[in-house]
Amino acid sequence: MRFLRLGPAGAERPHVADDQGRLFDLRPITADIDGQFLADDGIQRARAALDAGELPAVDDAGDGSGLRVGAPIARPMAVLCIGQNYAAHAAESGSAPPEVPILFFKHPNTVVGPYDEVLIPRGAEQVDWEVELGVVIGRRARYLDSAEQALECVAGYVVANDVSERAFQKEHSGGQWSKGKCAETFNPVGPWLVPADEVADPQALRLRSWVNGEARQDSTTADMIFGVGEIVRHLSQYVTLEPGDLINTGTPEGVAMSGRFPYLAAGDVLELEIDGLGRQRQQLK
Repeated sequence: MRFLRLGPAGAERPHVADDQGRLFDLRPITADIDGQFLADDGIQRARAALDAGELPAVDDAGDGSGLRVGAPIARPMAVLCIGQNYAAHAAESGSAPPEVPILFFKHPNTVVGPYDEVLIPRGAEQVDWEVELGVVIGRRARYLDSAEQALECVAGYVVANDVSERAFQKEHSGGQWSKGKCAETFNPVGPWLVPADEVADPQALRLRSWVNGEARQDSTTADMIFGVGEIVRHLSQYVTLEPGDLINTGTPEGVAMSGRFPYLAAGDVLELEIDGLGRQRQQLK
């Protein structure tokens, strides 16, 4: 089962796809796939309605060939990001592996659909890509005691692209990273939200990226320094996570900041994929 939102930006409609790829309208049970839907046991209600044949079938495949595909979650209150969470990426960034999770934020309005254009900010010269496992919170998480308890607060997983402008991040930052992370369109998400109970092991997912068809990143979430459960548990000691919040869990090696590849330019095409969670494609403009 996969959740997705189809339609023009700002007017997306909620859908669910079954295991055969058939698409169904979710509006009989919710107006949108948002924090309230997740908090109200929406995933289980959707599964029950799907099994009971209570949802209208829809023709669009939800793969970008018909209606626009929006981000599979609507209006997250917060987008929290973990930096340098793969040792090889920390090394290519010139840093030692962190001893605790590094937290920075992206503005929620960076979240766009998986096939939307990525806009190059004014004055940008070092635009970079970062394929990441995105974690969507399904219930309030506050002062959690264990990674196991933390995983119970996860609604599902998505593909996320933590687009970055490295000069803004490092040279304009004043010591923080978010200036290089918060430009509009800098967080394509989707195409789907896959429920947590349908992902056997979030630490065993292959994630890859390509630029203009050439491979860039190819790694696995097994190489994370801090796994999903520990990230959620750790963050809950400092911030109350709300349903619908998005956590980007870090990117593996193979980005432009390594010096091995050129930064992105207008016309470049990004593709990003995580096993079982779908594939994105964006063009830089």
